[in-house]
Amino acid sequence: MPELRVFSIPMRVRFRGVDVREGVLVRGADGWGEFSPFPDYDVAACVPWLRAAREAADVGWPEPLRTSVPVNVTVPAVGPQRAADIVRASAGARTAKVKVAEPGQGESDDLARVEAVRDAIGRDGRVRVDANGAWDVATAVRMVRLLDRWDLEYVEQPCATVEELAAVRRQVEVPVAADESIRRADDPLRVARLDAADIAVLKVAPLGGVAACLRIAEQIGLPVVVSSALETSVGIAAGLALAAALPDLPYACGLATLQLLDGDVSSSPLRVVDGELRVERPEPDAVAAVAADEQTVARWQSRYQRVSALERLWGVFQT
Repeated sequence: MPELRVFSIPMRVRFRGVDVREGVLVRGADGWGEFSPFPDYDVAACVPWLRAAREAADVGWPEPLRTSVPVNVTVPAVGPQRAADIVRASAGARTAKVKVAEPGQGESDDLARVEAVRDAIGRDGRVRVDANGAWDVATAVRMVRLLDRWDLEYVEQPCATVEELAAVRRQVEVPVAADESIRRADDPLRVARLDAADIAVLKVAPLGGVAACLRIAEQIGLPVVVSSALETSVGIAAGLALAAALPDLPYACGLATLQLLDGDVSSSPLRVVDGELRVERPEPDAVAAVAADEQTVARWQSRYQRVSALERLWGVFQT
């Protein structure tokens, strides 16, 4: 078994139902990779995350075409004052991605949050919203029209299915971006075939690595936004490698998510400067500071072994 280091980092704000971000760093011949699928992912859904971690550790990434990547600030489902504070503390980001449709919150919460973000970022900034597939078609159409009074750049994953995305796209003027409909789909290219999206959101770990994402980007034929999956600096470096390797990068990327974690595995974490992240690969030299307890270590080692066993089995059948 390769060298594994399990980390556990509290979240500054509950995000995507997660209060503590956990995962495993994997060391190989080319460096470190990160394996950190979310708790609700079954073993099969974790296999691409393992392949992405092993690609980073053992294979490496393409040569970059750019040295820095523009990024958005991510605003969780917080109150309007907190949302404005997050934007103003974002180290120069000129794009804000705002979470909406949070369980337990209402329409007024979304409207107040987006209005506060627009006021904080200014009229020349860009505001995008992400519903994580929570709306039905009628609600999505109504909410997008309401929220577009603050000039939305795009709406990300307003509904859960590809068919619903296509229906929303036909009824609103705001561009539609697909995230879950790509990364959690058996056929990520179906979004393009059904004209269900204007933009493809690609996340390296859930899609199996940088090389796999580059293939999808070429085949899907849509502008790409590279986003993180709440990783540490080690995982986000893979996202930066993808963003740096794309021929075109017309939108700010969702890679500035370290602000959501109360700690990192590196003593020199990736930092936003003037709204951009440098394309670099931090060393995980501070893992001890965020090391998990024995029970968590055992749980993640077991998870890694189960996913590895399935990945090997898949490899046998594929050959």
